[in-house]
Amino acid sequence: MKRHARKSNGTKATVRKPTEIGVKQPGEAKEIHEATFLETRLLELDLDTYVDDFNRRVIGAYQQGTGSVALPADIGIARSLIPPGTAALRDFSYIAPEIPEFISDKCVGCMSCVTECPDTAILGKAIPASRVERALAEIDDPAERERVRSHWSRTRKYFDVPEKKGGEGALFGIFIDPTKCKGCAECVQVCDELDYHALTMVKKDGATLPRYRHAFNFFRRVGPTPKEYINEKALADFMLAEASALLFVGGAGSCMGCGEATALRMMLAATGFVYGPEKIAIVAATGCNTVYSSTYPYNPFLVPWTNSLFENAPAVAMGIRSRWDQKGWRDKKLWVIGGDGAMYDIGFQSLSRLLASGMDINILVLDTQVYSNTGGQASTASFSAQDAKMAAIGGSLPGKREHRKELAEIGLMHPEVYVAQTTPAYINHFYKAIIEANEYPGPALVNVYATCQPEHGVADNLSAQHARMAVESRAFPLFVHDPRKGKKIRERLSLVGNPGQKEDWWTPPNGDSPFTFVDFARTERRFAKQFDAADNPSQALLEAQEYRLHNWHLLQELAGLR
Repeated sequence: MKRHARKSNGTKATVRKPTEIGVKQPGEAKEIHEATFLETRLLELDLDTYVDDFNRRVIGAYQQGTGSVALPADIGIARSLIPPGTAALRDFSYIAPEIPEFISDKCVGCMSCVTECPDTAILGKAIPASRVERALAEIDDPAERERVRSHWSRTRKYFDVPEKKGGEGALFGIFIDPTKCKGCAECVQVCDELDYHALTMVKKDGATLPRYRHAFNFFRRVGPTPKEYINEKALADFMLAEASALLFVGGAGSCMGCGEATALRMMLAATGFVYGPEKIAIVAATGCNTVYSSTYPYNPFLVPWTNSLFENAPAVAMGIRSRWDQKGWRDKKLWVIGGDGAMYDIGFQSLSRLLASGMDINILVLDTQVYSNTGGQASTASFSAQDAKMAAIGGSLPGKREHRKELAEIGLMHPEVYVAQTTPAYINHFYKAIIEANEYPGPALVNVYATCQPEHGVADNLSAQHARMAVESRAFPLFVHDPRKGKKIRERLSLVGNPGQKEDWWTPPNGDSPFTFVDFARTERRFAKQFDAADNPSQALLEAQEYRLHNWHLLQELAGLR
């Protein structure tokens, strides 16, 4: 089990000296017997010293490619400790041939690109114009000064509105960290879909990376966004609050465009913005999320994090919550994270027990509808007719036969449990679900659609687009069940956020036909074998569509819309 330690001032983890314990005598209870043979100094851990040494010696060795053969074992390795934020030192500059370029005169400051980036590679700031100009004046090279100036935009949101209120207008800047960007182009895609077109992908050449590094160094030097420019009602502004909200530093080994990583960043941003980083901890069930975020020696988290097995992360969280409550730490927010295996399947009983416990614990389910980490096997989260390992389409098997388990709907049948089904592609819906889950004084389950590029068979830049299509096609409807809203389910359950709430299928604006589950399936490789040469859907896929409509009707009925 990996435990990611937070750095503290002068804190030491020690054990009692042998003289304080004594030696176990025959007939004494075994509980008093402890290992007493090592010298105490070998079991001490000065966290300040360990973090400094780790960042210098261990990270340095891995960057040189000698870490696995040259480093000796130490007490930190024995305790499975990785200091916070070490993934900030990881460099992905050379894994992609392209990088986003900012077009400042087209930007409106919506923050969608910053929010949807899975790698904390594109960041924004709103800085008083006079402060930006003073900082720019310190750049000696006129050409470099103008290049950095091109990263700043005068927007209505951050400049005109504050100025009209009698304050100083802020310039809004977008900067790309070349060491974290993997070139997925998700930021460009979400900007284009909003019709702003303020980003474009450009080829890397000999001058590109140095130019981006200089600009990003300026971004760091110019200081944080002042609080008065962060609108708490504009939820996308959360990530302007660097110290409290940017708690996933990038450098994780996730796939390009990973939908899970975006969900993790947004959950931490919403929680950290309200409560602060010192009041958050994570219990992560083994899965994709633990593989890409705890690859020794790189840790992208700035909050305490521990990894447990597939099946028992909720149980571990219950133990932590109990101890926290004993210590009076009821204001701390504890999140359990897991995927299909951890929550839908092998860990379902443990999750159900947590939901029935009444304990103040939040659960984030990263729902990819497949076992992404272990090779793409079908899970109970998979859709019927989906092509996956263990349910492959062939002569006698038309893909997955069983209907998808509706985990969020099962969750709301537990007594007094807050449940939300959402996706990062709907930024406000996602953030509101996280805020409400944190506020709810009991178990809160947030089931999140997370696009998995390799297993769904979609392009690296289309995570948000395909998540939206999953909602629009009734494959993954949005809903919120809040027990505080009333005694009846129809009072507690809201389908707000879904297009065409009262209709069977949603018809896009200016469209002449509804957007169905078959239309969604046509866009992803995991359903490709369900279409013939003339693009006609198979019987199995048509039956899957009928079940998606049946599930949508059930939600409409529960919400009082049918």
